Amino acid sequence: MSLSNEEKMFFGVLAPLVGIWEGDKGLDVSPEKAGDERSPYFETLTIEPVGDVTNAGEQTLIVLAYKQIVSRISDGKVFHHQIGYWYWDKSNNDIFYSLTIPRAVSLLARGKVQSKGSRHEFAVQASALDRNHGIVESAFMSAKASTRAFEMDLNLEGDIMQYTMKTNLHIYGHDFLHTDINTLSRKK
Repeated sequence: MSLSNEEKMFFGVLAPLVGIWEGDKGLDVSPEKAGDERSPYFETLTIEPVGDVTNAGEQTLIVLAYKQIVSRISDGKVFHHQIGYWYWDKSNNDIFYSLTIPRAVSLLARGKVQSKGSRHEFAVQASALDRNHGIVESAFMSAKASTRAFEMDLNLEGDIMQYTMKTNLHIYGHDFLHTDINTLSRKK
């Protein structure tokens, strides 16, 4: 899934993300009642061009769609499925990252990307307290496993992508920092 030079210009700072990415060096640190669980994982991340959208006749966003499927190395079972979009507002050079997981949790994070040659550093954040770049969750999740904040740093150089996701949760009566890290290679 490669972009033409014209498409690379159109998708701008998001263009290097396009592709099918795979990685088997992931580590998920998640909360359990008795402490934390560490799950090594592998994943496939598919990022595809969408195009552009215009909001209220004034704002134009350049958009990519993605799907992330994560499976435990120990048993091969999928334990995380996520869909969303990457957006670029060229007029002010903001990027946005949305995610939805089938636990009835969604968020919209905002950030910036810095590019130096073939290296691209994406950083986005969302907070439950931020009305614009925040977190929405079902009443059950709010009461039992509330997401309070999210941040992701994603570094891309050529066909190698590394990311760290940090999700602040309030679960089992205390605060917990849920983390995910992985290194992926572009396959297409």
